[in-house]
Amino acid sequence: MAVKIRLARAGAKKKPFYKIVAADSRMKRDGRFLEKLGTWDPINKSLNFSKADVEKWIATGASPTDSVAKLLNKEGFDFKFSYVPKAKQVKKTDESE
Repeated sequence: MAVKIRLARAGAKKKPFYKIVAADSRMKRDGRFLEKLGTWDPINKSLNFSKADVEKWIATGASPTDSVAKLLNKEGFDFKFSYVPKAKQVKKTDESE
């Protein structure tokens, strides 16, 4: 079972609020999760989470998503992002013609 630390959306329309959860990667975004680790309110820019619980899940092999990794990096964790932006592809012109 691959465990991810990810965001589960809550809140009303146009008023997002997210729970930081440890969930099986096969479950839906807002579906069943293993443990609630904290919350993030993007409107008020407030982030609350249990550092001990996050460290416990990381130690057991859970990997954070890029969004959660960015949030946790602001709080002192050191995660690498799996997303690497593609370089702009330049069309090659055949100058020999």
